[in-house]
Amino acid sequence: MAISISVVLLLTILAVIFLRSGGLKFSHALVCLLLGFCLAGTNIAPSINSGLTATAGILDTLRP
Repeated sequence: MAISISVVLLLTILAVIFLRSGGLKFSHALVCLLLGFCLAGTNIAPSINSGLTATAGILDTLRP
């Protein structure tokens, strides 16, 4: 749960930065948002979730 909230927060911050810098238009952000909601309702959502969880686990084991 904490990982998904962190990912959502990070992606939101990146989207806001891109919107303000002009690199991402509002219509593009809206399409990305709608794509995320559509993907969440498909059969691939658990695979995406487990992939993000595995990636977070790998990054957690790395020591600087």
